[in-house]
Amino acid sequence: MHPNRLARECVLKALYAYDISQEAPEKILKSTLASFSNHKDLDMEFMKTLYTYVYENQNWANQHIKDCLQNWEFSRVATVDQILLRMGICEIYFMEDVPPKVSISEAVEIAKVYSTGDSSGFVNGILDSIYKKYLKEEAKTTKDNN
Repeated sequence: MHPNRLARECVLKALYAYDISQEAPEKILKSTLASFSNHKDLDMEFMKTLYTYVYENQNWANQHIKDCLQNWEFSRVATVDQILLRMGICEIYFMEDVPPKVSISEAVEIAKVYSTGDSSGFVNGILDSIYKKYLKEEAKTTKDNN
């Protein structure tokens, strides 16, 4: 397994634990890291960075998700899907060293393992819409700066 895939799965598990328990995020991270300690190929830096971005930008990412939902309430989106979408959004917007298409693909593949049968298509559709929005924002920023 690619080290970043393992890191993403670790982040998903940590954020899910946080969502359920509402314990201190640092405590959750430490506990999750301990459960992955036998994985020598875990990219700890990538994992910590992604976890921090998602935790610190939850509300912002949730708004992006809500903006893309059509005839659907955010509260009805499965918790795992919400987390995967937040992760994908944060990778697209904040982690420039990860190509957005890779972020989307990884979220889709992880959804196939950890969520419902329809989740991978749902996650793909929402992240693709957000990526297109991101590209428009980038193009506008570039145009405004010239």
